[in-house]
Amino acid sequence: MKKIIVLIVLVSLVLPIFARADLTEDEVPVFSADDYLIDPPSSDVFALEEETAAAILIEADSGEVLFEVNPDERLPIASVTKVMTLLLIMEALDEGRISLSDTVAVSEYAASMGGSQAFMEQGEKMTVNDMLKAISVSSCNDAAVAMAEHLAGSESEFVSQMNKRASELGMTSTEFVNCTGLDDREMHYSSARDVALMSRALLSHPKIFEYTTIWMDSIRDGKFGLANTNKLIRFYEGANGLKTGSTSKARYCLTASAERDGMMLCAVVLGAPTSAKRFSAARSLLDYGFANFSVYRPKLEKVNEVKVVGGKAKSVKCHTSDSSVLLPKSEKNKVEEVVELPKQLKAPVKKGDVIGKVKYVSGDKTLLEKDIVASADVKKAGFFDIFKDIWSHVLYGK
Repeated sequence: MKKIIVLIVLVSLVLPIFARADLTEDEVPVFSADDYLIDPPSSDVFALEEETAAAILIEADSGEVLFEVNPDERLPIASVTKVMTLLLIMEALDEGRISLSDTVAVSEYAASMGGSQAFMEQGEKMTVNDMLKAISVSSCNDAAVAMAEHLAGSESEFVSQMNKRASELGMTSTEFVNCTGLDDREMHYSSARDVALMSRALLSHPKIFEYTTIWMDSIRDGKFGLANTNKLIRFYEGANGLKTGSTSKARYCLTASAERDGMMLCAVVLGAPTSAKRFSAARSLLDYGFANFSVYRPKLEKVNEVKVVGGKAKSVKCHTSDSSVLLPKSEKNKVEEVVELPKQLKAPVKKGDVIGKVKYVSGDKTLLEKDIVASADVKKAGFFDIFKDIWSHVLYGK
């Protein structure tokens, strides 16, 4: 009884504030008690095969798969489609083709979108920044189509770009027919693995977190409220994205990202029977990943410079490229660094020259092997350089 009273109070507080913003993404928006279950019990990750149509968990940096259930089954993904829409927008921003302050005009077609929407009107103008808020936070279909038209001239041309980018990312089980995910045709599908691939690509754009981590905000100078459809943003430690989706065909879907202790995970859940189940399943996947794995980021610790013979400098600093290794937590403290490096180099040395190797091993298993490269140029010493060195040694003993 107490839970029912709390639920009624919560609904009565939220609905008046966001009366015009759909908190679900169904083609025919509905409110149910399930939409407000923000902390359902967590289920066993190994029971997800019975609770979802498909699921996958990856480590975002490496893309390594930590757990999967039917990862390649082709399924409708509802508004999770907007991960690709957002990716193309972020790439356009990075390339300077658009800016956050640009004004986007809403067409009659964009304004006609159903489902989750900001109730945009034909001819209305809104900045790219506010469009991103509307898409990322409340999954507004009208905003997604308006941005598609702004970037490509038409939604159909934008969809062609979506499919081209999907192919480039290696998404072999995906076909987009719109930029929203609405169930308007049969041939709009993806898979848990493919959703993870495009999610990983979007997660590589740090700017997106400024939008996907918003819990509540507004557009139109505060006149239209936005509430995040991803309840994990507020109720799961480290959650920073990414996108929900639900339609009658797709049921409840989610791609959820979270970061803890320098490790970013992404959990994809497709075809859950209820909204609460998708969040519970995603949380179970993320919990499993954080409980059992960690990221080891190797550093060159045993040597940081090498002696140079016959050069203008006596030594050269060295380094390795940045990388990481995903490990079971039990192995993180067992990693050893094995350096293969000559005692000295002969000038000249060029910046970027490979001068050795370093291996990171655990027992008899090599986890990672990286080149050690010179961090600077060392030119060959001339006559006056050699004379200067000899004179310095005679006078100062150096």
